[in-house]
Amino acid sequence: MGPLAGPVVAAAVVLGPRHGIVGLKDSKRLTESARERLAREIYARAQDWALGRAEVAEVDRLNVLQAAWLAMRRAVDNLTVTLDLALVDGLHVPVLSCQARAIVRGDARVPAISAASIVAKVARDAEMRAWDAVYPEYGFATHKGYGTARHLEVLARLGSCPLHRLSFAPVRNASRRP
Repeated sequence: MGPLAGPVVAAAVVLGPRHGIVGLKDSKRLTESARERLAREIYARAQDWALGRAEVAEVDRLNVLQAAWLAMRRAVDNLTVTLDLALVDGLHVPVLSCQARAIVRGDARVPAISAASIVAKVARDAEMRAWDAVYPEYGFATHKGYGTARHLEVLARLGSCPLHRLSFAPVRNASRRP
């Protein structure tokens, strides 16, 4: 949820009891190549999976947490199966079309949440690489919109582009160039 640019992307993944996917863990603890390999396995072996997103304007209008919950709701609603219970990473439970339970550090503890974390990150990273062709000066293919030193330097020099979340202070401050 922390990038300075791009949408919030969430995923919902339904795994069967014998999914057979080895190596599921928090997407932030995996290399890019491991995430991509696992994502292919998740697409092939999951009972169902879907993406949801909140666009930059929604992030700015709602705030990033509410936008994340909106993306989660959209991901659950995009599933072809009907859920009785959704397990959600975090402290709080968003309003979903089914019952939900929050699990702190669920992306490290629950295989389906780990799988959702991986699918969402792979999808968002691919989108940010595609946006790099439109806005090459920002380096989105490298930092994926996160506030790296290079991204902050380019932001200070060029100001924001339409992918930037204006409600985030570093972007708002960079957009006030003389």
